[in-house]
Amino acid sequence: MLSVNLHHLEAHELHLQDELPVKELDLDVHDPMIRAEQPLRYDITVQKLDDGILVTGSLRLTLECNCVRCLEAFRHELNLADWTCHLPFAGEERVPVDNDCVDLTPYLREDILLEFPQHPLCKPDCRGLEKTSTGKAKPGRIPRGEMALSPWAELNKLKL
Repeated sequence: MLSVNLHHLEAHELHLQDELPVKELDLDVHDPMIRAEQPLRYDITVQKLDDGILVTGSLRLTLECNCVRCLEAFRHELNLADWTCHLPFAGEERVPVDNDCVDLTPYLREDILLEFPQHPLCKPDCRGLEKTSTGKAKPGRIPRGEMALSPWAELNKLKL
């Protein structure tokens, strides 16, 4: 859990730089193609404002992924370089304060999950599984010279 004490923010802003174990983020990833196993690296500054807290800085998390086209394993770096979060003290969106401390973890989690890839690809031009001489698909890429047939090409051959 990453929390800050409001009394420490009275005199000056806090600069926090460390790692947060991924278990503490409780990401609850349901996608079998994405795994979060490495810690979150953060470098943030926390300031107390009149109406809330302002958190700015960077967040980095490395994801272990499998390509949805060719199934190859690869790493995807989530990098929120200019991350900013305003946590108000009043209103519907007010931040919960417990013993003068504010837990930043739920806000980190939310913004990280929003950055997860929807369909992880090892490369933008990944052509998927290539077929072997037996007709079975195997992991790999189709050579650049070969054009993949359109799925519509077979339908166009039908005589209706």
